[in-house]
Amino acid sequence: MTKALRAACLVVILALCVPVKAGATSRIKDLTNIEGVRQNQLIGYGLVVGLNGTGDTLNNIPFTKQSLTAMLERLGVNIRGQTIRTGNVAAVMVTANLPAFGTQGTRIDVTVSAMGDSKSLQGGTLLVTPLLAADGNVYAVAQGSLAIGGFQAEGEAAKITRGVPTVGRIANGALIEREIDFTLNRLGQMRMALRNPDFTTAKRIAAAINDYIGTPSAEPIDQSTVVITVPPKSTANIVSFLTEIEQLQVEPDLPARIVIDERSGVVVIGRDVRVSTVAVAQGNLTVTVSETPEVSQPLPFARGRTRVVPRTSIGVQEDGKKMFVVREGVSLQQVVDGLNAMGIGPRDLITILQAIKAAGAIQADIEVM
Repeated sequence: MTKALRAACLVVILALCVPVKAGATSRIKDLTNIEGVRQNQLIGYGLVVGLNGTGDTLNNIPFTKQSLTAMLERLGVNIRGQTIRTGNVAAVMVTANLPAFGTQGTRIDVTVSAMGDSKSLQGGTLLVTPLLAADGNVYAVAQGSLAIGGFQAEGEAAKITRGVPTVGRIANGALIEREIDFTLNRLGQMRMALRNPDFTTAKRIAAAINDYIGTPSAEPIDQSTVVITVPPKSTANIVSFLTEIEQLQVEPDLPARIVIDERSGVVVIGRDVRVSTVAVAQGNLTVTVSETPEVSQPLPFARGRTRVVPRTSIGVQEDGKKMFVVREGVSLQQVVDGLNAMGIGPRDLITILQAIKAAGAIQADIEVM
């Protein structure tokens, strides 16, 4: 082996031995939203017909009866003052999301939810229902047969319900009738909104965009917004420009945070959580009370009564008498390993973390859900 080949092999070996920081990068597409490119919520009120006796009770639900009467009058049927006892109609709320750049004639999915005392919407058909946005304008019209994920069956003495039979869905059940006026190609500036606001992440996104374009076109204006000035060469096709920008890789920065859900006992600890030197002692006090009643019976031919005499035994046990020392600057894995070594469960872990935070030894925010 020549000296040149040996030197080349040594360089490769040294390069492989150098520790590389493993950073989890994400696409800008997964970190931000383009301002203006968003969905809009739609809502409407309608009637579902064709139910097999599982609809609203008209005597108990007045709005269903009024809606049915008004609908029949529009169709030329006058039933005012008449008694209606059908159980095949249910009043429902219809909701949908109008996608960004939705065009007229495009179909969208809708969700139908019962409002009254209907037992099931299975087999029902939604009648024509206008869907309104927050501005009060109609943007879509829904109609069609419902698909129910749950069911309900009952007899004289038993009933079974699986899932939620009072909520259904109509795939492609609404037609878009009005478009939202938003022209992306005419924008000279665009604003990117970070899904998880952070100053460091915003700065890194702007730097990645500027490095790709070659000019200072992106600027973070706060922790949740990055403003991009469209280069002159890309104004003719902003969609292509955005496609290239969205694929850039950026390593997001996360704040040191601990999230606690006391109802379920779930604890999520962030990667950068650090703990100062602190000593932790945890002990469980277990009190056991057992009742063993005994029967006391008098001797034969003796005057007395047979009685039940209570016998109570109380035991007290205290576990976990050791103290655990957490060294300064330990990592998340070391904290978890140490607490697990003490046999601490999620419920006790929540109390310990809150106590350490109260002592000022955790450099992180604790968020209780």
